[in-house]
Amino acid sequence: MENMLCDELLQEIFTKLPTTPSSSSLSVCLVSKRWFNLYRASKTSLSLRIIPDNSMVFSVSSLLSNYPFVSSLSVALSSSESTATTSSRSNPSFFDRLLFVVSSSCSNLKHLRFSAGPVSVSSLLSLSEACNHLTSLTVSLSRPLYFNWVASFSCLKELSVYACDADEVENEVFRRYRETGLCSNEEIDTVLGLESLCLSGIRSEDTGVGWLWRSCKRLKKLQLKSCSGIGDGGSFANFVKCSQGLEEVKLRTCRSIVDVVLLNLAENCDSLNSLLVYDGCSREGLLQFISHCRCNLQKLDLRLPLDLNNVHLSAVAVKFRGLSVLRLQSCCLVSGDGLKALGVAMSSGLEELALINCDVVDREPGLLASLGQNLKQLRKLDLSYNEMLLDKEFMAMLVSCNYLTELKLRGCKGLTSMAVVSMSKSCKRLQTVDIMHCCRVGAEAVELFVLNSPQLRRVEVDENKLSDVVRTWALQKFIEVVV
Repeated sequence: MENMLCDELLQEIFTKLPTTPSSSSLSVCLVSKRWFNLYRASKTSLSLRIIPDNSMVFSVSSLLSNYPFVSSLSVALSSSESTATTSSRSNPSFFDRLLFVVSSSCSNLKHLRFSAGPVSVSSLLSLSEACNHLTSLTVSLSRPLYFNWVASFSCLKELSVYACDADEVENEVFRRYRETGLCSNEEIDTVLGLESLCLSGIRSEDTGVGWLWRSCKRLKKLQLKSCSGIGDGGSFANFVKCSQGLEEVKLRTCRSIVDVVLLNLAENCDSLNSLLVYDGCSREGLLQFISHCRCNLQKLDLRLPLDLNNVHLSAVAVKFRGLSVLRLQSCCLVSGDGLKALGVAMSSGLEELALINCDVVDREPGLLASLGQNLKQLRKLDLSYNEMLLDKEFMAMLVSCNYLTELKLRGCKGLTSMAVVSMSKSCKRLQTVDIMHCCRVGAEAVELFVLNSPQLRRVEVDENKLSDVVRTWALQKFIEVVV
């Protein structure tokens, strides 16, 4: 039988196996040496965790030679942080040599996430020559920041950059790059093809960011993480122009700049349809954005424990009646009245609601029932980590949510087996369910739910609650089980 299957057919079969390590992929590798080699040759996605040691460069090169068709690669440090830190400081060129190995071994790369450590401009230029089909790139850069190398990646659509401080040795390396001209052309006007940009750790004194803002004229998605600025003084005007065509913005832990960014979006961006703000915002700044925003916002995702209150929810109910996705996390200052007002205002359009770790769900009886009665078009519901949520409150909402296809209850420790059984009775369209860490839900209830949910395609549940019947049924019905 093995001889009847040609290499091409076997490789095509292997591409259908799960991308994550599983019993099926491991079994294939044990059949024969031929199957093992063909399996590796069929892999298009690979994830590596390495220790920054000189011997590791040769090992990675040898390993990658066995995966000639990899188009998506992730390289990160192992969990041994102390070893990694010591090694990287004593050998700052290690990450450049590792990136060179990647570029010389994986010419078919389209997606590269290189988060092992900071790399130099020259190594990125070498990468652009060797992997000229890259469409997505994640790298770390040491200060001072330069971005002119981005223009060398003609196909690049998505870029993520993590800025970090350089030690004295690395600063000397960058000084030589400037003297040789590798970082000297950032005054040249360039139109980059970037559509998605993520910047982490940017400060107000970072001079190279202004060129990037000026060159990103097609940007649709922007994400800022742990940023205390958007570049030096000349960067803001370029940032304003860059942000005019944005459709999606995510701001995570950027308290010092979030008000400026939101005000700019409200005044200059008409195309914004998705906004995420986590861990940092002023109440007045957020209210000003909501009140003056000219865009037709479709998705709003907020995690502002001490900054979000009912005033903001009332403003959202008035301004964004076309909202289809609303996600709230850890809303300590929000009351049931604010959420009920939202429910009434968005009764005809809201399709996804998340109230994650929101104690208002626990402290106000009848709130979920009221939301369920108003939001009958809900397709996705996330009530994760509401530990005091009880069966009665949850089931009262579920009765009205007949169109749910996705339900997440992770960490709801107050729910019992009765709630899970009721899910299969009220929500016949459920396709994806997360009941992980619901300690009062028993294995028998999980079995009844899985057997009586005709459209179920994915379930996340604790492994000790999976019976043999559930495992067999999931295998026959192609239900993905995540434990």
